[in-house]
Amino acid sequence: MVRAATQLHPPRKPVAPRSAATLMWLRDTASGPEVLLTRRSPSASFLPGVFVFPGGRVDDADAAVADLAGTAAAALPHLPAAMAALRESFEELGVLHAHDADGRPLTAQDLATLERREPLYPQLRTRGLRLTADALRVAVRWTTDRDVQPRRFDTLFLIGRMPEAQTPVADDSEQFEPVWLRATDALAHHEAGTLPMIFPTLRTLRWLAGFASVDAALAACASNRPHWESCPRGALVGGKPQRYMESDLPFGELELVCPDGQLLHALDWQSERPVQLLRHLWRFTAPNPGVMTGPGTNAYILGSAETGFVVIDPGPPDDAHVTRLLEFTGGKVQTIVCTHSHPDHSPAARPLAQACEAAAGHRPPILGLPSEATARAHSEFTPDRVLADGERVVLDAPEHRVTLRAVHTPGHAANHVCLVLEEDGLLFSGDHVLNGSTTVIDPPDGNMAAYIDSLDRLLRECAQQDIRFILPAHGHVIGSAPQAIAWLKAHRLAREAKVLAAMRQRPDGDPEDWVPIAYADTPRQLWPVAKRSLIAHVERIEALGLARP
Repeated sequence: MVRAATQLHPPRKPVAPRSAATLMWLRDTASGPEVLLTRRSPSASFLPGVFVFPGGRVDDADAAVADLAGTAAAALPHLPAAMAALRESFEELGVLHAHDADGRPLTAQDLATLERREPLYPQLRTRGLRLTADALRVAVRWTTDRDVQPRRFDTLFLIGRMPEAQTPVADDSEQFEPVWLRATDALAHHEAGTLPMIFPTLRTLRWLAGFASVDAALAACASNRPHWESCPRGALVGGKPQRYMESDLPFGELELVCPDGQLLHALDWQSERPVQLLRHLWRFTAPNPGVMTGPGTNAYILGSAETGFVVIDPGPPDDAHVTRLLEFTGGKVQTIVCTHSHPDHSPAARPLAQACEAAAGHRPPILGLPSEATARAHSEFTPDRVLADGERVVLDAPEHRVTLRAVHTPGHAANHVCLVLEEDGLLFSGDHVLNGSTTVIDPPDGNMAAYIDSLDRLLRECAQQDIRFILPAHGHVIGSAPQAIAWLKAHRLAREAKVLAAMRQRPDGDPEDWVPIAYADTPRQLWPVAKRSLIAHVERIEALGLARP
């Protein structure tokens, strides 16, 4: 676990969310399904003026009227939310999905006798009507961002087919301007600036846009389990707030830097200055973006001006980047560690060490593993000292002690090393685990069997050291470390199954023949790179004897 003392921002307990429900009314049209949106009152205390799906808080009464839902709905775990969504839809829009005791749908005459400004449930009992709660399906679940004050909601998003012969009419108090739109059109209006919506509405509409009919959307939700459950986190991009779900690449970084949801962290990629992640940790991204490097190679700096610094993966031989590392550390670098010898990771080590010696009178040692004979010419590397498996590199700082333990992880490269920051449960993964892509395993220096074995070792490290965050050499910090590594292993084995299937489909073929089959889901322009990893999979398949029929 990350030490509280190393966090950048003071702790702030988020407001407890209230239970709520919202309802996506759908109807079929010749051009596809449409969804009902309404504009909230400009004077509303929560989300004024934005377009939303109708809904509101789940009240105590919503959980106490199961008899008004009928036998079929009584056992639904989401029944209080469904009742609240139907009640709110009636109060806000005059739309009511209900039936009589014999199951006959609500008539226009019945609807006309109900008063929207009076409590609904007593009116239903008087008239012998029940809400058709079992016609609604659970779609997704959103919890309001942790940074929102003073109100937050834990909201179940439901979907249902619009009752026939009913027309939504806004109450002009809470809701205004009901409008039917296809999900794609609603998103287009938002992009044009004519339909203000919040992040959960937008992301839900993107999901809804994938259905060709109301029946298809309802069928996708037949299990009544949310397709996702998300409490987004906010960040600044270009100085403006953006929101991210748990499945989005920056989410783990926001969880690390702003655990209580503070909207303070900037996600813009740049190489001119370091990005502080913790009080004793910075990321300095080299100016070498590309297909293989993403936004660039991340150099990580640990320590302080008082005790000195450890630099991990100083990067490519870029003079400006080395100068920036030198200026930030003031030359007070105690140790330089290279996770492996590839040309975007280790070449800056010697220039940085020499610059530190000139500036501060001390030449930091360069630690790592020497390249093997299998390494390509551009990846030859000899450290000042070999970093033994399990060896610790220590900065004995009085405030934030730093202990980095080496974990040998061959696979991506024969001399690959990961580092565990023991005090904070952080894993510096080099290229073994990346954010947003899988690493290339390029034989002969790369070895797929060793790579998968190293993933297993990292899983054990996560369990033993309570590691929750991974700091990769490319991309943002990764959260949920054990799950991320387990997913990566499963993905590799699934790809290996495709390679094996391609080999059996074309037993007389070669990697050129197998790549289009095994990597059919990968853009064609990436096949030359994919071929390297395919060859590594073939080596493992043959070593395990799996290729034999």
